Amino acid sequence: MDQLKETIIDLTAKAGGTWGVFVEDLDTGKSLAHNEGELFLAESVIKVPIMAAVFAAAEEKRFNLSDTMTLRREDMVGGSGFLQHMTPGIVLPIYDLITLMIVQSDNMATNMLVDLVGADAINQTMRETGMKESHFFNKCCVYPVKREGLNEITAADVNALLKTLATGSYISYHACQQMIEIMKKQQVRNGLPAYLPESDSPVIGSLTPWEMAHKPGWDTGRQHDAGILFAGKRSVSITVLSKDIEPFSALDTLAKIGRSVYAYMTAGEKA
Repeated sequence: MDQLKETIIDLTAKAGGTWGVFVEDLDTGKSLAHNEGELFLAESVIKVPIMAAVFAAAEEKRFNLSDTMTLRREDMVGGSGFLQHMTPGIVLPIYDLITLMIVQSDNMATNMLVDLVGADAINQTMRETGMKESHFFNKCCVYPVKREGLNEITAADVNALLKTLATGSYISYHACQQMIEIMKKQQVRNGLPAYLPESDSPVIGSLTPWEMAHKPGWDTGRQHDAGILFAGKRSVSITVLSKDIEPFSALDTLAKIGRSVYAYMTAGEKA
């Protein structure tokens, strides 16, 4: 783990900008951290605690994940996601909105879910999952003139949430597994998983030797990615946040960090 930390610090130093990193071997409990307490604008990484808050509200019987919501004209916002191209009036299950929020980073699905559970419930979930310094205030692409604050996270806090999901210690083991399975379907893979190996099998569609449940987030000068990497019987949580950096450099660095963690896992390093 010490060598991995040196590698990651070297990669981020060469890239420039400011980085917050937390990596934890979930099998040994060993971890490495760099600027782990620095606050970063959350971007779409905030959608992971929103997902957890929706699952928690469903557990409290406020609604069922199979219940439906209707897309309204007033829900229309831009940015990422496919719902902005759909006609208001379509009806979708809450579970499908969660999936769209995570795998496509759909901003409209996100805002509908925020309206469903409320900001207080999201912040409560963040506290309950160990996100002590992070906070949620605003929906996506909606910027009130008078804002209470900004959506902000730290690498340490995001790692706490990821570890909670990985160990099945929030709501229920089944709920945590459902959330991880949704995150494994992530379609934006130009960050941490970008340089991970493809399948060695000549059969088209064969599985890769790894899986990653993750959620990226980005905006001008900022590029984040956070998730749980599974390889063989091993699992490692990885949170990497960045600001004041060019997109190409940030994505290349994220990918090299992902590759370095994978090398650590497959080498069986325990130190």
